[in-house]
Amino acid sequence: MNSRNAARSPRGIRSWLVGQGIRIVDLAVELGVDPSLVAHTIRGQKNNRRVLRALRDKGCPLEFLALPPDLRGREAA
Repeated sequence: MNSRNAARSPRGIRSWLVGQGIRIVDLAVELGVDPSLVAHTIRGQKNNRRVLRALRDKGCPLEFLALPPDLRGREAA
């Protein structure tokens, strides 16, 4: 895992997803990406901006996401 993703909280993100009734596979279908890309982004192994933006826009707590600077504000959408 690289340092820019070190603060990402996979458990927090997954817990939030479960609480919202959102499955990784459904998010992947919505975004048109492979579910493994969503899972790797959640774990911090990837830093896919589309996945991170979707999680942010759906209301995932920002402290779980460790967003890159250009995605930290909603105006960056």
